[in-house]
Amino acid sequence: MTLDPGMILAFSAPGGDKQTGGLWMLVPYLLIFVVFYFILIAPARKKQKKHSEMISNLKPGDRVVTNGGIYGTVVGVGDDLLQLRIADKVKIDVAKNAVAGMQNAED
Repeated sequence: MTLDPGMILAFSAPGGDKQTGGLWMLVPYLLIFVVFYFILIAPARKKQKKHSEMISNLKPGDRVVTNGGIYGTVVGVGDDLLQLRIADKVKIDVAKNAVAGMQNAED
């Protein structure tokens, strides 16, 4: 049996272009990136934005907790530092970025 050249063309890839096949190979990677973006990256960016907003809105009298677990009341606010009162007549300076969050009312 001999092969007819027309039969070989019938089994070629749609479009017959090797570049098209290469583009289709990228689609799964793009889909994986989109899934990771919506599952990991977008929520992390939203959380970081909320934390930055909370830090920029700190004012004297706010009760906060630091990343090191120190609970205190803000008594002074600077550009990069906060002064916290952690006990009577005990004040410490901490970096604004060291503030983990606000204390809840029940803490």
